[in-house]
Amino acid sequence: MSLLMGVTLSFCLSLTGNLTSEDGFKLIPFLVSFAVSTVISLIIGFIVPMRKIEDGAVKAMGLREHSMPANIVSALISDIIYTPFITLAMIVLARKMAMKMSNGHAQLPPFAAMFIKSLIISLIVAFVIILIVTPIYIKLSMKLAGVDPKAGKPPVDKS
Repeated sequence: MSLLMGVTLSFCLSLTGNLTSEDGFKLIPFLVSFAVSTVISLIIGFIVPMRKIEDGAVKAMGLREHSMPANIVSALISDIIYTPFITLAMIVLARKMAMKMSNGHAQLPPFAAMFIKSLIISLIVAFVIILIVTPIYIKLSMKLAGVDPKAGKPPVDKS
């Protein structure tokens, strides 16, 4: 699940960042951004016990698991944990690449302005992506693990 979410989120945020840049889409910066953000996402996904945090918040709020309100809370938590780190890394990387490609002559907006603008856009995009793909990836992960999503148990061997 962490792998699927990390790669998907990295792809979408890298694409969004690249498309919203002043220069428009450029393949090499997109690929570099995607690779770096994927590594960051995977590190976060393997270090932070997302499921435990999300389940705890849903339970503390008295929400029914997998209900729309629970899914919204879970997506918001994932968004708040992943997106700022990915966005920060992408802004630092974009600025370094712009300066390198311009031999230090790029006219860039202040770091804070770039970061805040990108963070707002990224938080919105990531929230929508997480909200949409999480239920799909949960079902896929359970299927790959041989768990019946409706029963929550492994299939019974009837041989």
